[in-house]
Amino acid sequence: MPLDIAVIGGNTGIGLATVGQLARAGHRVHLAARNPGEAASHAASVRPFDAASPAGLVWPERLDGLAYFPGTIALKPFHRMTDDDFRRDLQVNFFGAVEALRSALPALKASGSASVVLFSTVAVVQGMPMHAGIAAAKGALEGLARSLAAEWAPAVRVNLVAPGLTDTPLAAPLLNAEAKREAAAKRHPLQRVGTAEQTAALAAWLLGPESVFMTGQVLRPDGGLSAVRTFA
Repeated sequence: MPLDIAVIGGNTGIGLATVGQLARAGHRVHLAARNPGEAASHAASVRPFDAASPAGLVWPERLDGLAYFPGTIALKPFHRMTDDDFRRDLQVNFFGAVEALRSALPALKASGSASVVLFSTVAVVQGMPMHAGIAAAKGALEGLARSLAAEWAPAVRVNLVAPGLTDTPLAAPLLNAEAKREAAAKRHPLQRVGTAEQTAALAAWLLGPESVFMTGQVLRPDGGLSAVRTFA
């Protein structure tokens, strides 16, 4: 049965891959993005959205799911982080999601069995240098998601995906040379970097009926980085 799913920011990387997978599965994607790009060709409807100043989102009367993809990856040492740096990370990753969820809540409740998927990062549980801003913002998002999973049950499920380094345009500065790519792969127990399609498949599964018995969880497609140690 086709679902109506709101996708925020699905114009590149994991978001674009998720939009494509949902559309190919026959679902109706209601896209909200600053620059819809290629994703617009897969969407049943398109509306503007800027995570830096979110406002005015209007959705169909019923939504069976929502996925929020906007994110940042501006890595800096703590002593160089300004208040504006922290505010930007919080605005895009946390407050933008708050506004999207607030606007969509009536439509999600109308479904009776809706699913929300938010995106965190492995850096919340695995301390990493120069990740203070993004780890703090995504940590706040994880706390919000668990609270909403409790508050909105049983009508709306809320889960998070917390990937490790994934080969997307957002991560391009970290993977734009073969030496960087090899070093990044070696930091993961599985000796590889994730792909957008792999993580999108997990997001699409969470948005669908197959995950109906799951809420309040953080799924970690991170190559084992957060849970496994290997020895040479």
